[in-house]
Amino acid sequence: MNLSSIKHIYFLGIGGIGMSALARYYKRLGYAVAGYDKTETPLTQALVQEGIAVNYTESIAFMQQHINTINDTLIVLTPAVPKAHVELVYLQTHNYNLYKRAQVLGHISNNQPTLAIAGTHGKTTTSSMLGHIMQCHTPTIAFMGGITANYNSNLLLPEIITAQTPCVVEADEYDRSFLTLHPQVAAITSVDADHLDIYGTHDYLLESFALFAQQINQTVIFKHELNFTPTTKATQLTYSLNNVSAHYHATNITIVDGFYVFDIVTPNETITNIKFGMPGLHNVENAVAATAVAMQMPYVKTSIIKEALQSFGGVKRRFEYIVRTPHCIYIDDYAHHPAELTAFISSVKKLYPTKRLSGVFQPHLFTRTRDFAVEFSKSLSLLDDCIVLPIYPARELPIEGVSSEMLINSVTSNYKAVVQKQDLIAELNRLQPEILLSIGAGDIDGLIPAMKELVLNLTK
Repeated sequence: MNLSSIKHIYFLGIGGIGMSALARYYKRLGYAVAGYDKTETPLTQALVQEGIAVNYTESIAFMQQHINTINDTLIVLTPAVPKAHVELVYLQTHNYNLYKRAQVLGHISNNQPTLAIAGTHGKTTTSSMLGHIMQCHTPTIAFMGGITANYNSNLLLPEIITAQTPCVVEADEYDRSFLTLHPQVAAITSVDADHLDIYGTHDYLLESFALFAQQINQTVIFKHELNFTPTTKATQLTYSLNNVSAHYHATNITIVDGFYVFDIVTPNETITNIKFGMPGLHNVENAVAATAVAMQMPYVKTSIIKEALQSFGGVKRRFEYIVRTPHCIYIDDYAHHPAELTAFISSVKKLYPTKRLSGVFQPHLFTRTRDFAVEFSKSLSLLDDCIVLPIYPARELPIEGVSSEMLINSVTSNYKAVVQKQDLIAELNRLQPEILLSIGAGDIDGLIPAMKELVLNLTK
């Protein structure tokens, strides 16, 4: 990829969390940036406020206003764009060069000392923590898979970029995207079966993670419990929540006034008495992983790691408190894999062991629902009240026999129901939840304002 003659950059699917970060990156560097997305969201609205033109209908006329010749225009697309998309067909028939988001991210990161976080879950929060840790040490480029509370953005970009500027990236396994990356250091948080619509079997997914590990140049850090150690040229280290056999692990974990307080043991020293604001033991583990990666950079100091972890404000839609008062609690989370649901719901139960948990879950993808139906039902059974919305299809067509009703039939919660989105608020008002959880990766976030209002009104 040669950007020397590029002046215009057009994104098909600009509203995605990864695509929007790239759009912001190139806009900040002075390129003319525009794009299409299917739906207007707070994120696309923010892009418009930053001077990026966004259109929500398939329009060749709009696109032609923001692209030029083949030689001075870069087209970036997400795999979610349908093959029959009007703008995509036009670009293909006119021989524009099309690049996937992962290829563009690879081009950027391969010119910098890159730190990556990979894994079927945990990578967004961990990469955001890592970006914050590095930013506390030195100006850092960071492409994060979520909107961080500290920066209200999914992008960190210094005013001046040099060959030594570190770059933090979330390494996405979907469609083998992370194979465009060649990081100096990376952590692999999890290799659970997922994206089987792409990979077919868990073995092929593991093969891709093994190939990614072989592309890491300096150090690869595995979660100790993965039992996954492919042959690599890089030094291999491990991290864990509390397994003392791991090179990096937490110890002396307690809860004080709603905060986790713990130490992180490293090969050379122990970082003591970290007061950490993110709920859930899985986030303590994520903090250990981010610490392990950061410490591979020689200039990183443990004292600043401690300060960074204590000041980390979290990521939007990752255990995000929407309402948190003495009388009402409402938490939103992006969890869309059974392991993520179990970690999230279990963490809430530990924090509020005497409260009734009411959860609203929106399944994401027909294939994922089909492949993990048994596991999803077990995870959802941790709730006292379980409401399941219809499946969010994203890029897929319906699959016969795969539905939310299929999931709910095996759930063992005291109360369970499949509810249409337009009927949700009335159903929640009838339930009068003590603690409300909204869970899912589709468009359930569009219901957050209404659920927030309901929860606040319950105490009036």
